[in-house]
Amino acid sequence: MTRTGADTEALVRYLVESLVDEPANVVIDVTESDSSVMYRITLDPSDVGKVIGRGGRIIKAIRTLVRAAGSTGDRSVEVDVVG
Repeated sequence: MTRTGADTEALVRYLVESLVDEPANVVIDVTESDSSVMYRITLDPSDVGKVIGRGGRIIKAIRTLVRAAGSTGDRSVEVDVVG
């Protein structure tokens, strides 16, 4: 993982752990390929709604921030929430 990738993962962790009641249960799996980086967030089922937000507003904002922070021009960045 590159330095930018580590910084982006830290950003995802900070944003998600700030929102949930059980930050110890947050697990972030990073899957990298030549064309994309996937951040799969696994968290306590009771915290899923807090991260997704009403109408998906919060997860959309998180995705926007992560894409901006992790953008390298040649790789797409995706964020997925698993409860």
